[in-house]
Amino acid sequence: MSGKLMVGNWKMNGSLAANAPLLSDILNGMGDVNCRAAVCVPAPYLAQAQNLLAGSALDVGAQDVSAHESGAYTGDVSAAMLRDFAVRFAIVGHSERRQYHGETDAVVAHKAQRALAAGITPIVCVGESLAEREAGQTEAVVKRQLAAVIHTNGHCISEIVVAYEPVWAIGTGLTATPEQAQGVHAVLRAQLQAATAHADRVSILYGGSMNAANAVVLLAQPDVDGGLIGGASLKASDFLSMLKAASR
Repeated sequence: MSGKLMVGNWKMNGSLAANAPLLSDILNGMGDVNCRAAVCVPAPYLAQAQNLLAGSALDVGAQDVSAHESGAYTGDVSAAMLRDFAVRFAIVGHSERRQYHGETDAVVAHKAQRALAAGITPIVCVGESLAEREAGQTEAVVKRQLAAVIHTNGHCISEIVVAYEPVWAIGTGLTATPEQAQGVHAVLRAQLQAATAHADRVSILYGGSMNAANAVVLLAQPDVDGGLIGGASLKASDFLSMLKAASR
């Protein structure tokens, strides 16, 4: 294996009819793929993904997980429930959750904690807005966001995945330059190294409009360990091209 991790985030897209051929096409094209790969599907499709991907090289992931273990939290999905569907990864703290659902750093940290306790790897998202970048606050913002997760999860921190997703580059067509991405990834790597002797276990993914055209140069950066891929993961040919780029 190349050591890279590529994760598709379908966001609120998909249908029973469309998911089956998409997953089939991805699986059929993975013969020469040499990296770890997963797709994070909407919760209603976890059972379908579990059935279609069982025993394959493509892991199932969820797009969110509750900060609570169980109880009166209508609409939430617990880590134990996700585990029932053989979920390997769960995205926590995606910028869309932070922005539209008011998720704080503390909530994100507790979501990561719940996932870890259930044996699910949280993909912890961090990233700055355009205003924060222009104000020179990028490093402070991402370090604050990651620090909350480190503080809450302590010695388990080496079991997470981190995804740097500059908010200004999500769904906008804009992408951080390879140098910008590497600069932030290096900051996150240093922060993890200060927190655990096993920081080398933590994959740091880039998640800002990675696509088939820019994947190779982004993945060539020394601290970019893979990608969290949005829209491009909904097209089998594009997703496969990025998996192959990560297999080099």
